Amino acid sequence: MNHKTAIITGASSGFGLLSAIELAKRHFHVIATVRDLSKAKQLEELAKKEGISNLISFHLLDVTSIESIQQFTEHLSEYSTIDVLVNNAGYALGGFSEEIPVDHYRQQFETNFFGVINVTNALLPIMRNQGYGKIINMSSISGKIGFPGMSPYVASKHALEGYSESLRLELKPFGIDVVLIEPGSFSTNIWSSVDSIPVNQDSPYHQYMNQILNQVKAGKANHGNPYDVAKLVADISTMKKSPKLRYPIGKGVKQNIILKKLLPWRTLENIILKQLNK
Repeated sequence: MNHKTAIITGASSGFGLLSAIELAKRHFHVIATVRDLSKAKQLEELAKKEGISNLISFHLLDVTSIESIQQFTEHLSEYSTIDVLVNNAGYALGGFSEEIPVDHYRQQFETNFFGVINVTNALLPIMRNQGYGKIINMSSISGKIGFPGMSPYVASKHALEGYSESLRLELKPFGIDVVLIEPGSFSTNIWSSVDSIPVNQDSPYHQYMNQILNQVKAGKANHGNPYDVAKLVADISTMKKSPKLRYPIGKGVKQNIILKKLLPWRTLENIILKQLNK
């Protein structure tokens, strides 16, 4: 059987790990990339349990390093096609803007935004030459709606949304589809960085940050199952017709996006602030 090939960045955990499993189940050969090969153990064990180890290969890739990306692409000549690229690598940096060094914003963008661009550009010649392909960018509801205490993450996802819109228009004539998946809150370890935000007792934002952390913790019971996002990745990857640009997913995500379109910003901010003050 000739297997299609999918590349996933950030495949050691969360959506990336589960997407690798789902795509392999659908007979893709999955190139699972990780920054540290020692962290691939969980995916290896799950693939073995599912009986799909032969369909997943592991490669070292740091999306923030041009050298690492170049070394990775040198290994792709053995594959006849690259059918799907899932730009999933990312993390969430929290805190209040006044108290976050600008260098931390740059680091957030290096992974969540510039990393996507560099990996995509490295693989585009292959997809253009073959005349087809799908690029799935893992965005977030935070790419559509801002939230206090998360401005580096929110800004990086807003940038990803704009980039993906333009890229889709640029690549359509070459038979390549660009897709955004916009998850809400799901049970993945990306939120561990939010939970671990240091709350400085002397900060003017101390009480405000506690309100945000309490809201995040209170909402955990309603977090979605990350398998749903992985299945969506696999569904988009196997579509015969051209997929849509955006796929919001998660409890309340579609409604919140619609509300932002319909409501004046003053009304929307009052709703958000009222929730935090509960």
